[in-house]
Amino acid sequence: MAEWTREEANRTINDVAKRATKDAAFRGLALKDPVAAIAKVNPTPIPTGFKIRFVDNAGANLTIVLPDAAPAEGELSDSQLEEVAGGGTASRCGGSCVVSCGISSVV
Repeated sequence: MAEWTREEANRTINDVAKRATKDAAFRGLALKDPVAAIAKVNPTPIPTGFKIRFVDNAGANLTIVLPDAAPAEGELSDSQLEEVAGGGTASRCGGSCVVSCGISSVV
């Protein structure tokens, strides 16, 4: 099975978003079954175990994706341990969204 490149993933997401603005039935499919919607614009299957969700921004001025819930008190996640051991990073999400992790930046 072929792996997705960052460029292919970005192109595919942009294709889904573009088509969803013009095709109400496709928009509904993207909201209900993202994998099926992606398959309509890119024949390469998404990687096994990869989760994706499209969110309707209807009526909202801003949609914010919340980070994963914190582990139980006193425990550090693997990414937090790596950050401490590696000296930290400027952005924990790699710049995948506009408002992320308490850092205000426009990507």
